[in-house]
Amino acid sequence: MFIQIAIGSLLLLMSILIAGASFWIMEWAFVHERKWLTRPPHRPKLILVMIVAALWILAQVTAGVWMWAFAMMALGIFETLELSVYFALVAFTTLGFGDILLPQEWRLLGGMAAANGLLNFGLVTAILVEALRQIRTSQLNSLLESSK
Repeated sequence: MFIQIAIGSLLLLMSILIAGASFWIMEWAFVHERKWLTRPPHRPKLILVMIVAALWILAQVTAGVWMWAFAMMALGIFETLELSVYFALVAFTTLGFGDILLPQEWRLLGGMAAANGLLNFGLVTAILVEALRQIRTSQLNSLLESSK
């Protein structure tokens, strides 16, 4: 039990670090392009920011799923990479189909992967909202300054 908790906690921590680093890189990119993003036309650029942030988030979530899948493969829980990725994806997204189950000695990892997915989706939702808010606020401030 303690080994499962330790491994799951390490995977959770690594996932949070990936999310944090990913957010930092994305924020740096948007700050780097702030002048261009705040010049008219605003709406197409706001849509572009949303698309880039959504794709970035998709990549981050995919990295988390693959991390869990490789960990389960390394532990010998699944015989094929496909089963490992499928289970990690189903657990991470909290779908919980139940068609593939972890062996009893590793079942706590399923719950921890689901908790990681919930945490990750909350973080990425916040990232998407914050990215859009920052860009839109900058665009509105730019409009106010140019109208003075």
